Amino acid sequence: MHDWVGTENVVDKQRLQELSERRNGPAALYLTSHLGAIALTTTALYFTIGSWWCVPFFCLQGVLLNFLYAPEHECDHFTAFKTRWLNVWVARLCGFPIILCNDTHRWSHYSHHQNTQNWDRDPELLARDVINTPRQYLWALSGLDSLWDKFKTVGLNAIGRGHEWHVTPTQKTGIERWSKVYVAGYTAVFMSAVLMESWWPVYYWLGPFMVMRWTYWLQGLGEHICLTHEPHTLLNTRTFKTNAFMRWVNWNMTYHTVHHTYPSVPFYRLPELHGEIEAKLGFQLPTSTYFELHWHHLKQMFSGTTELDLCAAHDKFIVEAGQLGRLTADVTSTRQIG
Repeated sequence: MHDWVGTENVVDKQRLQELSERRNGPAALYLTSHLGAIALTTTALYFTIGSWWCVPFFCLQGVLLNFLYAPEHECDHFTAFKTRWLNVWVARLCGFPIILCNDTHRWSHYSHHQNTQNWDRDPELLARDVINTPRQYLWALSGLDSLWDKFKTVGLNAIGRGHEWHVTPTQKTGIERWSKVYVAGYTAVFMSAVLMESWWPVYYWLGPFMVMRWTYWLQGLGEHICLTHEPHTLLNTRTFKTNAFMRWVNWNMTYHTVHHTYPSVPFYRLPELHGEIEAKLGFQLPTSTYFELHWHHLKQMFSGTTELDLCAAHDKFIVEAGQLGRLTADVTSTRQIG
């Protein structure tokens, strides 16, 4: 499996090999705490149903469910666990409640890494239009536009009518097989609700997931938007300054710049890698808080600035600051086995 590595010569190869060593323990701890938190909020929802006390637990449940993408993402890179089959099965299980078949995600996400910020080939850019207005930005930030795509993708793949251009015939077979399993699982869930005459899937799962979808998209939209589209992942990918809870629930994907540049490094080594790279380069990687970033973009768009204008402004900044020249002169794009 080939992951895209945006630069070499920034981290010593021996050091990178040390950072890339896999272990089972950290992911097991994160996964246990994440699923344990969902079990606690589900229990709290059960005992507070029908009262206003359920509201905070409903919201927290939504956050925890949406960020099940974090373990799926890590496992689809095969970096979360040292044991390969654990990566496969944890990704499959975590993908089910967020309506994201892990076989579909794995190949789409690898293509995203290989083509980061390429307008013509990056699946994340191809999935949306260029954002020109505050309304479009807020709609994308809500994450609600992605929900229909989730259901449509798993449904079309289950009947063999998916259109992932980046997959091989063998990969497509796996996508279709597991999409059928997911659809069968969703059918079983809703049949149980009908037989029980209960709204439990809405109360415990889909309701929180949909209402709090925006909390994930603070991260998901912000990772690359309005940055340069030059093929340098240390410049076209953003890191987030945030609190310990968000770093935990996001499995350290807040350190997204270094993840995109060195995807072979497990999530629990990313803070360390981030510090080493900034020290080596002598400048701060693209970094912001969630609300500072999105509020800045919205203010600019309310004054008529578009996504392309903001990308151009970042292009100008990295040239004038000498960052692009430094990477262009000293760093060669390459690939490595992940």
